[in-house]
Amino acid sequence: MPEPFVDESAGEPSVGGFLHPSKAQSGKALVLTHGAGANCNSPLLVALAESFCAAGVTVLRCDLPFRQARPHGPPLGTAEKDQAGLRRATEVLRKRIGGRVFLGGHSYGGRMASMLVAQDASVVEGLLLLSYPLHPPRKPLQLRTAHFPNLHRPALFAHGTRDPFGSPEEVQSALALIPGRTKLVTVEGAGHELLTKSNRERFLEIVVEEFGRFFSVA
Repeated sequence: MPEPFVDESAGEPSVGGFLHPSKAQSGKALVLTHGAGANCNSPLLVALAESFCAAGVTVLRCDLPFRQARPHGPPLGTAEKDQAGLRRATEVLRKRIGGRVFLGGHSYGGRMASMLVAQDASVVEGLLLLSYPLHPPRKPLQLRTAHFPNLHRPALFAHGTRDPFGSPEEVQSALALIPGRTKLVTVEGAGHELLTKSNRERFLEIVVEEFGRFFSVA
């Protein structure tokens, strides 16, 4: 069962969420965060955390600072604050668990994770980017890739074939901008939320397997 997790160290961004400690340790730990309209209790994050935990990866699914500030609504504040919150989450997880720490996020959360690691590659050993919001729906020229040339850590992308924030072909093309090792996992028939009733078991199996395989050489 996940454990409520809070870190409110003086002078540091607060970290709040749930820890899924794995008994079968793989030497890997993952900070996982949510999209702009969700929180750490989103069905996608809960399902992934449970699956990763069963596979030996300890997971901390946490709320971004903007979501800690208010329970509903789009991001409020600055991207820098959200990135600082993710940095702190990786620090407290590394201190508690040790081993190799990875950072993952859905949509906006993945964008914040990738921007943080583009600024400082030492934060984590790699990235798991779920439904990366390549551009706003129906605005393919407004690309959110300016930081991609500064990404030197391995990055695993999972993207639905019906995602309005970018097609798999667009994402694959954008990966050429990233100097670090990358891989795109395409989820057939899925939209931006990735997880559906019909694909649940297969999707979780694929993501966990691809994560283990991709980062086994990271």
